[in-house]
Amino acid sequence: MGFEENVKTQQNIFQMNLILNRSMLNRIKGHPQYYKALQWGKLITITGSAQIIVQGVGFASGLLIIHLLPIHEYALYTLSNTMLGTMTLLADGGIGTGVLSQGGKVWQDKEKLGVILATGLNLRRKFALGSLLFAIPILIYLLLRNDADWITAILIVVSLIPAFFAALSDSLLEIFPKLHQDILPLQKNQISVGIGRLVLTGLTIFIFPWTFVAVLAGGIPRIYGNIKLRKIAENFVDNKQIPDPIIEKEILTVVKRVLPGAIYYCLSGQITVWLISIFGNATSVAQVGALGRVSVLLGLFATIFSTLLVPRFARQKNEYKVLLNQFLSNILILIVICLFVVLGISLFSTQFLWILGGNYRGLDAALVLNVIGSCLGLMTGLLFSLSSSRGWLINPYIYIITNLLCIVIGIFLFDVSSLIGVLRFNIFISVIQTLIYSFYTLFKIRQLKSI
Repeated sequence: MGFEENVKTQQNIFQMNLILNRSMLNRIKGHPQYYKALQWGKLITITGSAQIIVQGVGFASGLLIIHLLPIHEYALYTLSNTMLGTMTLLADGGIGTGVLSQGGKVWQDKEKLGVILATGLNLRRKFALGSLLFAIPILIYLLLRNDADWITAILIVVSLIPAFFAALSDSLLEIFPKLHQDILPLQKNQISVGIGRLVLTGLTIFIFPWTFVAVLAGGIPRIYGNIKLRKIAENFVDNKQIPDPIIEKEILTVVKRVLPGAIYYCLSGQITVWLISIFGNATSVAQVGALGRVSVLLGLFATIFSTLLVPRFARQKNEYKVLLNQFLSNILILIVICLFVVLGISLFSTQFLWILGGNYRGLDAALVLNVIGSCLGLMTGLLFSLSSSRGWLINPYIYIITNLLCIVIGIFLFDVSSLIGVLRFNIFISVIQTLIYSFYTLFKIRQLKSI
């Protein structure tokens, strides 16, 4: 009997624990924050896992190009990609920011979103022509200055066209799925584009180790991705709408404040490449480009923030405490991530340089400095995205004058003809930009307290 009673007692204890566990689980599920935490977990898992694949594939493509292009060709490739970013930024000129701020107000209205998209695309086409007229002569000059011949320069310019025209609408089309937090289709599309780039690069660059081939291999898959992205956006916008003069006026109001800063950023955002290409040599340009491939891994966090955090910040009502808490938590998360990234790169700098290949050995200090600058750039980008998503745009002339003064001071403080000097210069400028956007965004949030 004693043995049977002991068994029954153990069974009773087990059943009581089971009931308690179920009760606790039900309480957790019934908590008002449970559903929110579950949704965030799903979104971060989907976005993070997909971005790991996207960034991994992109990193692999970059390594192929680094290893297979001669160092002179890789210098030309660095200049080409830098100018592609400049052309894309000028073609936007703040249009994307205006579309996001307008879309955040009516994000559940398919018809109104269609009007906003049509207006934004119409403006982008107009801005694209000006961008090409500005950027192409500068690119040709820099290519020729770094020992490219005229035929090579023309082939590189032509090879940029597919990626440039895809970029004109990519960033606008992505806004609407992001506003609705429909992330999975976007991630699948990015993965397919990344894999397409890797396959094309692998098939072509082994046989034709030239810059324009590498650029073209990256641009063609973006055309395919752009077509798929239009279909994704159709779930949230009415694509039969036409541009609206009133919406255009609202977007241009944002553009007028963003465009001067965008033009300045085109010059200052890649200032390390511009300075080293003018005052340095092709080898230094290639080294800056190669070190930048490691910093591309930060794109994982940039995409997560722009996909999950910025649209939610744009959708919030003008409530002081909510916006302040959300802003501070976003920045704190980013600071912690950047500290871990810099520490990891510092500890394993030799291993990362080994991956880049023999042409870039011994650049440990330069690698760490480059990553610090990239982390600061990531913070500046997030700060700008958060503030501009609310329509808070710093006076561009104040921003430009402040930064120009810092650039002049920096040129006197650092040797911009050397790799280490230009990287230190970049960190100096990035710190100033981060502080400006931090204080400005906090100032705009503070203003809501008195309203």
